[in-house]
Amino acid sequence: MAKGEGAESGSAAGLLPTSILQAGERPAQVKKEPKKQQQLSICNKLCYAVGGAPYQVTGCALGFFLQIYLLDVAQVDPFSASIILFVGRAWDAITDPLVGFCISKSSWTRLGRLMPWIIFSTPLAIIAYFLIWFVPDFPRGQALWYLLFYCLFETLVTCFHVPYSALTMFISTEQSERDSATAYRMTVEVMGTVLGTAIQGQIVGQADTPCLQDPNDSAVVSEGVNRTHSTTSLKETQNAYLLAAGVIASIYVICAVILTVGVREQREPYKTQQAEHMSFFRGLRLVMSHGPYVKLITGFLFTSLAFMLVEGNFALFCTYTLGFRNEFQNLLLAIMLSATFTIPIWQWFLTRFGKKTAVYIGISSAVPFLILVAFMESNLIVTYVVAVAAGISVAAAFLLPWSMLPDVIDDFHLKQPHSRGTEPIFFSFYVFFTKFASGVSLGISTLSLDFAGYQTRGCSQPAHVKFTLKMLVTIAPIVLILLGLLLFRLYPIDEEKRRQNKKALQALRDEASSSGCSDTDSTELASIL
Repeated sequence: MAKGEGAESGSAAGLLPTSILQAGERPAQVKKEPKKQQQLSICNKLCYAVGGAPYQVTGCALGFFLQIYLLDVAQVDPFSASIILFVGRAWDAITDPLVGFCISKSSWTRLGRLMPWIIFSTPLAIIAYFLIWFVPDFPRGQALWYLLFYCLFETLVTCFHVPYSALTMFISTEQSERDSATAYRMTVEVMGTVLGTAIQGQIVGQADTPCLQDPNDSAVVSEGVNRTHSTTSLKETQNAYLLAAGVIASIYVICAVILTVGVREQREPYKTQQAEHMSFFRGLRLVMSHGPYVKLITGFLFTSLAFMLVEGNFALFCTYTLGFRNEFQNLLLAIMLSATFTIPIWQWFLTRFGKKTAVYIGISSAVPFLILVAFMESNLIVTYVVAVAAGISVAAAFLLPWSMLPDVIDDFHLKQPHSRGTEPIFFSFYVFFTKFASGVSLGISTLSLDFAGYQTRGCSQPAHVKFTLKMLVTIAPIVLILLGLLLFRLYPIDEEKRRQNKKALQALRDEASSSGCSDTDSTELASIL
């Protein structure tokens, strides 16, 4: 492998004029220095990967359980719940590019440029998260309470996750090292979703969540006794949600500490010498005019939206359409465990067959199982089999976007070699589009349930509600996945293009690291490459 890399560097260096390569021995000296800085130990990769768990643990708990919590535990009416979910996600989407731009304008500190955002946002984020799962004593202001703290938490977790995502580009300049660290990260993030599912689902599942029968089916005295028992059980359920929130908040803090202690942020050598600050609108214009980036985020916009529709409505679908009120948390656990064990397989697959091939096979593998769920009768064993199979596709959906974004950024750096600090904008705008779309989908799905006649805390739901849930979890995601895969055909960065970009970037870094490199020479080098 070392011999092959040397051959690539040598061929790239052979393209350079003698005015740039002033000393014959300089390329050999430059080649050794980056190599020492770019190697990441397994400990470094694990510490970096652990930093992705807080976002996934909290996001999984909110994504799977917030809707049913608002409707059946906090007893917020469906219309207000749809407003909370839509505005919260939309606000979260808006904060991503804003935070990304603020980070790109941040000054370098002793801790780095990204790490201070992660450190200072963590304590405030866990307080806001805990208050999301607290039921206040004033019923009239409940909707405002949940909207306020949901938006606040999403803002603070954005201040954590956007710099963490951009950190991928600053842990190493070597593409293979970044891909390896991304695989570690995706494995830990899927394990984070397992933790979020297990903690939230198992703790809440142990509580006796009450439901209301039709009052015409019982006598007046029996109805009073049932309501007293229901009030007691509802309080137990609320306490269970608080307990789960406390455990998840503790995990958030532990992971943030491991990340800040175990990872060191690095500078790109050629960026420190060719720094060019830019305005927000110029940076945004450059990023959004980069064709491969637009095609990538558009394709993942539809596929991510499909999985978010399933995520947001899965608990209600299992409870009311399939009739598995006491099993949905175990089904979620089966999906996430399957995804966790499949991540290394997909990492091997994309390195062996390419990332575009992994997209087509990995994400499309969910379609047959969604079709099976749409047409099968309620069968617990078949549902578990489908859940395990669906986890395979979920793993691909987790890994591939974050593995392909660095390739797009590398391609952008070759076309815009003097642009500085655009990495957070790339990552934050990808998250912006997916979150905004998910907010729209959750708002529309909750409104659809309201129009279908959803009964808060009902032991069963009308046939129209069951049918609506089936459409939201099966047919709509299938259509979105197929649209996303069609758009991926336009994505231009294949394996050959990645190899060319890697060779050109290495030559650019080597020449920019040399002490005699001037701005004129660097411009000449970029034009040659």
